[in-house]
Amino acid sequence: MARSDEETPNQRLARNVNELLGELRVAQAGVQILFGFLLTVVFTGQFREASGFEKAVHLTAVLLAVVSTALLSSPAAWHRILFRGGRRDDILRAGNRVVLAGLVFLAAAITATVSLIAKVVYGPVAMGVVGGLVGLVFAVLWFVVPHVLRNDATDVADTRPDPQPPVGTPRAE
Repeated sequence: MARSDEETPNQRLARNVNELLGELRVAQAGVQILFGFLLTVVFTGQFREASGFEKAVHLTAVLLAVVSTALLSSPAAWHRILFRGGRRDDILRAGNRVVLAGLVFLAAAITATVSLIAKVVYGPVAMGVVGGLVGLVFAVLWFVVPHVLRNDATDVADTRPDPQPPVGTPRAE
C-alpha cells in the first residue's frame, strides 16, 4: 500500500498527461498567433507585389505552422478519444514525441517568418543572418539547454527541498 504522500502509478500518469495538455495550451497559443498573422499577410497589397521566392517562403511558413498545429493538438484529441480506455501511458509516450516534433515545426515556422521579414526589409543577406540566428536561438533554448540540464541532473545529487519536513520538525506557520 502506498503512503498517503506518494503517488500511485495511475495518479502519476494522470498528472503527467495533465501537465502535457497544459504545456500544449502554451505552445498552441503561439502557433495560433503566428498562423493568424501569416493568413492575414496574403490579403495585403504588398504581398501581391512580392517575388515568387518571397511567396514560396511565406507558403512554407504557413505549411510549417499547419503541421505544427496538427502535431501540437493531436495529444488533446487522443486524450479525448482514448482516456476512458485506460490508455494514458500510450497517450503520454506518443504525445511526448509528437509535441517535440510540433515544437520543431513551430520553431521552423517562426524562423521562416522572421527570415522573410528580414528579407523584405533588409534583403537576402539579412534573411540568411537573421534566419540562422533565430534558428540557433530556438535550437539552443528549446533543445540544447534541456539536454544539458538533464545531463547535469544525473551528475549532481537531487537538491530539491523535501515536500514534507522530516518527522518531529516543527512546521513554520
